[in-house]
Amino acid sequence: MPAVAAVDLGATSGRVMLGYVGHDEITLVPVARFPNNPVRTIDGLHWNILELYRNVSSGLGAAARQESDIRSIGVDSWAADYALILGDRMLGNPYHYRDERTEDAVSRTHGVRSFEQLYAANGLQFLPFNTVYQLIAERRGDWLEHADSLLLIPDLINFWLSGSKAAELTNASTTGLLNAHSQMWDDGLIDAFGFPRALLPDLITPGEQVGEVTAGVTSQLDLRSRIPVTAVGSHDTASAVAAVPALTDDFAYISSGTWSLVGVELEHPVITQASRMANFTNEGGVDGRIRFLKNVSGLWLLSESIRTWGHDEGTGIELGPLLEQAASVTRDVPTFDASDQRFIAPGDMPRRIAEWCNEHGHAAPQTKAEIARSILESLATAYAETLEQAAQLSGKTIEVIHVVGGGSQNALLCQLTANKTGRPVIAGPVEATAIGNVLIQARSRDMIRGTLETLRNRVSVGTPLRRFVPQA
Repeated sequence: MPAVAAVDLGATSGRVMLGYVGHDEITLVPVARFPNNPVRTIDGLHWNILELYRNVSSGLGAAARQESDIRSIGVDSWAADYALILGDRMLGNPYHYRDERTEDAVSRTHGVRSFEQLYAANGLQFLPFNTVYQLIAERRGDWLEHADSLLLIPDLINFWLSGSKAAELTNASTTGLLNAHSQMWDDGLIDAFGFPRALLPDLITPGEQVGEVTAGVTSQLDLRSRIPVTAVGSHDTASAVAAVPALTDDFAYISSGTWSLVGVELEHPVITQASRMANFTNEGGVDGRIRFLKNVSGLWLLSESIRTWGHDEGTGIELGPLLEQAASVTRDVPTFDASDQRFIAPGDMPRRIAEWCNEHGHAAPQTKAEIARSILESLATAYAETLEQAAQLSGKTIEVIHVVGGGSQNALLCQLTANKTGRPVIAGPVEATAIGNVLIQARSRDMIRGTLETLRNRVSVGTPLRRFVPQA
């Protein structure tokens, strides 16, 4: 059976996987997994993008040694961050979206176009690290004037593999510079901010071919042929939503990982005063769909808490036993605003949670188990509130909630979500992003055929799922 190679880069780790799609099964074979550790230098927090690319290349080489018939390579990653390019050369290391450089850039951006004006054009929720704010921060130097192109992270990896520059639409839709109605670059916004229009490459959609692996990369990785590089839903959430195993149109999704992306899938954007006030976003999806969603802080809260405890105590904290203890907590724990801006930056999360509770007149959780339970209760509460807003704003009926990604393994969080939403939760697949990546590649190479609904039915049949029903 022929295979495709999926490169999936997350905020904390990356992996290369071989994907096989049969009549009633989807098989992922892990080939390489590697950490994604940011680096802080004198000028801020950066991604170690060269190390990431070295690991991607090494993983693809290993995949080619393991499988002789690879038909395509597809890359997905997080959104918003980018590299500036001059010719074939990268100008500096990409900044991490959690870097503090955009703190005053937001007000400078809104001095040119108010948030209301921005939202009317791009339909994008306010997040202080959206690409448009990062580019305004970039104006402090002269990098923009030197560069001839801007490539988001998956587009950068595609360029290094194929030599072709393009902007895949699902990730481009998170920049704040794409018009939500036309799904094209918004020249009015670009001109208003004084960004060089030539920086932004031509747009392509999931399933289009970016190019072929260059002769140099083919030789370097000892590939048997020049493999096509295919655009997938390069925003990892777009690939994850494509792999939601929905059997009805009346579903909502929670892509649960470092972040939680909570929303519904629509045919057209919802850009109203109410959706702007609720801070909902309209991002591009596979096959022209709109991901109407809201970013909710995710399991980052728990992982940062575990990191803090491990650092303070000098020992590792195991997640499994911690979740078992959290499930056994009987006393009431506070729920806090999981999307409060104070929780975005790395740091002592238990202390910040305690500060939020004290400021709002709640008794702060004390033990590790109570803090973990408070985090999960708060996330489930945020999910329920967000989905009710999504239904009201879009008119979408929600009969079932699909939780995909790493958070689908967290049984306590899934059960709390079912309880607080009053709707059944279908958990899985864990590897939704990689599966969506694989399916779009396989369809583009005529290995499978069908609509997005057909692909989702394959996921429903071919992957293990778990169901949680609301409990009192």
